[in-house]
Amino acid sequence: MNKKKVLVLGTGFAGQGHAKAFIDAGAEIVGIVGRTASVVSEVAEKMGIPYSGTDWQAALDACKPDVVSIATPGGAHYEPVLQALNAGCHVFCDKPLATNGDEAKEMMELAEKKGLKTAFASSFRFMPEIIHARRLIQQGKIGEPREVELISHFNLDKNIPFGWSHTIDAGGGRLNNNFTHLLSIVTYTIGESILAISGDIRKDLARAPKVAGVHNFTERRNFIPEDLNDPNLEWGESDVEWSYTVMAKVKADTYPAEKPVSVLFKHGGLVPRFNEDHIVFHGSEGSIYIKGHYGAGPLYIWADTNEWQELPLPQDISDSLPDIKDDTQRSWTYLAKLLINDLSGVADEPYQSFKDGYRYQRMIDIVRDSDNWVDTSAL
Repeated sequence: MNKKKVLVLGTGFAGQGHAKAFIDAGAEIVGIVGRTASVVSEVAEKMGIPYSGTDWQAALDACKPDVVSIATPGGAHYEPVLQALNAGCHVFCDKPLATNGDEAKEMMELAEKKGLKTAFASSFRFMPEIIHARRLIQQGKIGEPREVELISHFNLDKNIPFGWSHTIDAGGGRLNNNFTHLLSIVTYTIGESILAISGDIRKDLARAPKVAGVHNFTERRNFIPEDLNDPNLEWGESDVEWSYTVMAKVKADTYPAEKPVSVLFKHGGLVPRFNEDHIVFHGSEGSIYIKGHYGAGPLYIWADTNEWQELPLPQDISDSLPDIKDDTQRSWTYLAKLLINDLSGVADEPYQSFKDGYRYQRMIDIVRDSDNWVDTSAL
């Protein structure tokens, strides 16, 4: 049977999700590592994983995995990934790849030097209607691609307990954890060559309450203190962006275009939406509209009839994806299968690697460091 052996770093929502993804991909989970002994032991027992611990290097030595799956926040990727690569392991890593471009470059170059496979999980490019949109663009249904708009408003609670998402050093910020997915969607549907980028960020959350006991990212709202005016409550300072506006120029490869495609990414993490979050592709002959911030659907097309028409998802696309309802889990599983197939010598479609993770991290650095404003106050 020769199943690939996988060691997982992380025990929360992502860690358990990665483990399920690799099981569904036909691999064997040989161990799981987390920061809290009682939690990692409980998760390992629940999932039937034979090895659990809190020491990553010890786990690499004991389990001797073929693949490691990194499912921790971005600030906890750099050292474990270098350790895994030096141990000769292929790496599946969630986004963001690192906290800055320099770290990401070092990770990419070490993987290339060692000749190891890497997978970068900005994986919402595998949403069903995103795959559908790519096909329609390839078929020329909207003519030459010209513009893409990606608009989302999350209305996140400002009092979510202070944690990794609040700081740069921990890999937080909306660029690291939202923009990476959206950029991946654009490159998948339009073309992988990002020619230019510019943007602005807004750090519109000053602080958040410090609360113990949050182990699962998806349950953090349950830990918001009842009395936010309690004088004994500790607060942490947030130093990351919670909203951003980014513009990019992308070379159209999926369907050729004479000029670069203009892309607008607009995300408000703390503000409410009025209408649907959406992704729109405009071309010379028509447009495609997908409801949902990551393209959950349904999908509509504006073409010959000069009105919006809903298009059902083609059955062959549905059949090609894992039969999993949860969008995040299905996308992880799809990517895990691509990596396992590649390692097993089975031909399949291309997938994103650390090269993409590095490029994305450099672009995030550029946007965060941008100072493109021209003072017009004296005009």
